[in-house]
Formats: sequence, C-alpha cells, structure tokens
Amino acid sequence: MRFFVWAFRAFVFFALFAFALNNQQDAVMRLFFGQEWRAPMVFIVLVAFGAGCAFGVVAMVPSWWKHRREAQRLQPTDIQSAAPLIQPATIPEHPPRDGL
Repeated sequence: MRFFVWAFRAFVFFALFAFALNNQQDAVMRLFFGQEWRAPMVFIVLVAFGAGCAFGVVAMVPSWWKHRREAQRLQPTDIQSAAPLIQPATIPEHPPRDGL
C-alpha cells in the first residue's frame, strides 16, 4: 500500500513539474485602475493557489476558536459523567451445537 501512495505522490509531483515547464511564457494579469502584473503563468497560478489556501485557513479560524472554547468549558467531571453512557459491546452466548 505504501508503494502506491508514494507512486501517486511521485506522479502528482512530476505532473505539476511538467505543468510548470510547459507554462514558462509570460502572462499578464490586469488589475484595477490600469494596473497589470507580468509574470510567468506558473507563478500566477501558484500565487492564486496560495491565496486560496490562506483564505480557507482564515475562514476556518472562528470555527476553530468556537470549538476550542467549548472544549475548555467542559470540566473533567462532565467527561467522567458521560463515560457510563458508553457501554462495551456484549456478545450473546449461544448454546453449543450438537455434534460440533
């Protein structure tokens, strides 16, 4: 299984590397008020990907803080009182079969 995971990672790396090599020509990104940015296309795609990842992390921060406050609010007594609600699974006993 590990071999397939590493093979998949190698495939993704080489596919992205080939993408970068094939897109070395300059691209122009036109911004507001006549501003423009000239850079190789692979850099523009990389910056867009990084900005999307950063936006996703920043968007998740309030949810993380909410869950952290909730976890800190719980007392150890609350966790211990919830423990008896979880019962171990019981295996029903069957009478032995004749002849086995």
